[in-house]
Amino acid sequence: MSAAGLGPLVAVDVGNSRVKLGLFASASGDPLPEPLSTLDLAPDDEAFAQITAWLAPHTIESVSWWVGSVQRAVGGRLIGWLREHGAQRLTMLASFDLPLAVRLARPDKVGIDRLLSAVAANHLRGTEDAAIVVDLGTAITVDLVSTDGEFCGGAIMPGIATSARAMHEFTDLLPLVEMWKLSEPPSPLGTATDEAMRAGLFWGAVGGARELIARQTAELKSSPRIFLTGGAAPTVARLLSETAVYVPHLTLAGIAISAAHISAQS
Repeated sequence: MSAAGLGPLVAVDVGNSRVKLGLFASASGDPLPEPLSTLDLAPDDEAFAQITAWLAPHTIESVSWWVGSVQRAVGGRLIGWLREHGAQRLTMLASFDLPLAVRLARPDKVGIDRLLSAVAANHLRGTEDAAIVVDLGTAITVDLVSTDGEFCGGAIMPGIATSARAMHEFTDLLPLVEMWKLSEPPSPLGTATDEAMRAGLFWGAVGGARELIARQTAELKSSPRIFLTGGAAPTVARLLSETAVYVPHLTLAGIAISAAHISAQS
């Protein structure tokens, strides 16, 4: 099948906390393919039932499904659910499928979401620019893509909401504070326990990402392009760099680009 004949496709990003789907009319776009619509689900079978209505007027059988998953149990249940409901063209992506050179000894051990975001970053960065991709999700990843378009590795640290849960679960008195989506940065000076926790969690994540960006940039000959994605990214982007660009569907776009690449090869 050629990329031109790929037709409507659904890109599925199975994360540790959420399942994100994007419906694409095709895998083309300038500079990135953009989803016609998206769906954000909890990782359980009851939530999967929302897919049918969201997809209309398309049906599960009429589109192709391209899945990138870092959560094996959820990814397996979702694929089983899709097949039970008529999915016939379904591909689970692996590192060797992607149009991306990986400068690591074991590409198969890298989270597929990190690689897919790098695929999309290659379509956004200039041909002579390196790129740093920051994904603020369950984990925060800060990854480097070289001027040659190779994935060079990066750093992983706990996400803001993950750290919030850990502080609550591993202490006696600290409450569980909501940190999922912040519209505005919290004050760095908390005057109550929950405010102090939000300050530490948020600004600690910003400081960690900023330091990693600075140290990765120091290894380069020129300043890289910086792309952010993930739940907390809109709030954090402007705090990390004046040139940082928030790309809400970076991983989904990487799936669509990879689908076109694979289809063109077949």
